[in-house]
Amino acid sequence: MKRNLMLSVVAAFLPLFSPATFAAYDCTGLPEWKRQYYYLSGAQVQYQGVAYVNTIDGSKRDLPGDADNWSSLGACDPVGGGGGGGGGGGGGGSEPQAISIYGVWHCGNSFCDWSQVRNTSTDPNNPGEFHLANSWIIDRNGDGISGDPSVNLVVLSFLKPTELLNGTSNGAFTNGVPTGMTRDVVNYFKDHQIRVLLSMGGVTYTDSWNQALVTNAAELARKAVAAVESLGADGLEIDWENGTPNEAELKGIETFIDTFRAYSSDKVLTLDLAVGSRYLQELSRRAAADWLPSGKIDYVNAMVARGEPSTDQWQEHIDGKSNYNPPILPKAPAKIAVSLWLTDGRTPNDNCVNFDASSQLAKSSYVQTVQPNGAGTTRGLLGYMFWAAECPSTRNVCTTPPNSCEGGMGLGATHFNIPVPLDFTSLRAD
Repeated sequence: MKRNLMLSVVAAFLPLFSPATFAAYDCTGLPEWKRQYYYLSGAQVQYQGVAYVNTIDGSKRDLPGDADNWSSLGACDPVGGGGGGGGGGGGGGSEPQAISIYGVWHCGNSFCDWSQVRNTSTDPNNPGEFHLANSWIIDRNGDGISGDPSVNLVVLSFLKPTELLNGTSNGAFTNGVPTGMTRDVVNYFKDHQIRVLLSMGGVTYTDSWNQALVTNAAELARKAVAAVESLGADGLEIDWENGTPNEAELKGIETFIDTFRAYSSDKVLTLDLAVGSRYLQELSRRAAADWLPSGKIDYVNAMVARGEPSTDQWQEHIDGKSNYNPPILPKAPAKIAVSLWLTDGRTPNDNCVNFDASSQLAKSSYVQTVQPNGAGTTRGLLGYMFWAAECPSTRNVCTTPPNSCEGGMGLGATHFNIPVPLDFTSLRAD
């Protein structure tokens, strides 16, 4: 009697369920749904043991099972797999894009002021102190003599805007350029096919940027071009960390960018932005609306956060901020390099010494597959930058022996098969 009653109850509820609810689906290799990805129509994912197919473009953050654009394919067959692992992530099983930029900011041995002249000799019988400190960069094998480099880009940090504008020579600066930032240092890396940029600014020099921009932005740009050319570098990075610029300063940065391009169309010009779009908002807004689409800036860097950056923070650049007034438009993923730490206070972190446990490896699926969401056509970010080589501050350990980074970035360079030399002309596509 009880059995007949139970069957009647089950029969009564059967029409409420679709046939797909009971159909087993082979989820082997089917990627797990991820909130940060932008899925195209036809993309297949699995979520909480059920397979789904996307029926429209633009379903990022639409939860499978709750949103009309996700159609159930059935419960994952436990025999067939359903482990989720494989697949390419964003876009549903798409192949990951190659890492293009794999670079490091370099602070020298004097906490980013480059005030000391360095000995860059690579003579094995009498190596210079710069070589002993940095051989891991030019040789991922660790002996500093042979092999491929650990990076394809080094960004020497920092030029000080007011000193460059004034042409200061006082021991720490020579004609406005830090005395230790020399052609020998640039050639140390370029001799191993590593591209070199000069970075101007940093948080310490924010006021210096402010002053120089309202004094003579065009002359500052001309002198920046001259510094890049005199040192034999490949271009310049703008690191202006002013979150509330006034109108005169904004007019100055526009003049600086236009003048730099007018005098040096063949050199790379990049811009640092915050880890997401909630700080340096006006720079992010102008980069998305004009500087990147017009080619005035080749690409942007999403800088390191106070702690480990999240992919959600990086996603803000790709999504834009439509709720801001004025809004910040989306940026093409292929125009964004994202950044990670090499040290955690007094110790090197896994990005430096243990690639298998590193956040660069853990985040690489997102970095290589994230889809455009309003700008650009190519999935995947441009690549990684790391903060920072040698001695970035008194509060951080230096990336010098025994804390050099062959075990992290050296192995990462091999794992990602980074292009050496980096072809900057390829960065102008999106």
